[in-house]
Amino acid sequence: MYLIDGNNVIGQRGKGYESWFNDKPAARRQLLHDLARLARVKKQRLTVVFDGAPDGAFPDGSSFRGVKVLYARQNSDADTRIVELAEAERNKKNLTVVTSDGKLTSRVRVCGVKVMRSGEFRRLMEDAVDTAGGNDRLVAEEETDEWLRYFGVDDSDDE
Repeated sequence: MYLIDGNNVIGQRGKGYESWFNDKPAARRQLLHDLARLARVKKQRLTVVFDGAPDGAFPDGSSFRGVKVLYARQNSDADTRIVELAEAERNKKNLTVVTSDGKLTSRVRVCGVKVMRSGEFRRLMEDAVDTAGGNDRLVAEEETDEWLRYFGVDDSDDE
């Protein structure tokens, strides 16, 4: 199982994440699409933890195509939640935390879990895209927007 520091992976600014500083919800959605593809191709369990308030389309504890979506608790950060999850994991030898944050790396290694740097994980995701046939998007961006409108989620909900 992979436990992913979502903001850290996005912050590495790979292809498709250029909007991170201007449109965080779009960058999160892009990462979720990429993670879902990885989960499908590699048959892996993935949990991603984001800093900040939950996205209305993907509430805390929800699942997006097999990827569990979590957020930092109120008045806290994603790193703290990742450490809590690592400490609570019963099967620590099968858990890998994905981050390039040195402080978080030290904290979770004490728990007995492996760490994979975000850049290495990004390459793993890119390999999954290649395996899946390149531009194989699970849902077109326009289709995602249509579904969000259908279920009453509006961009102004974040305001």
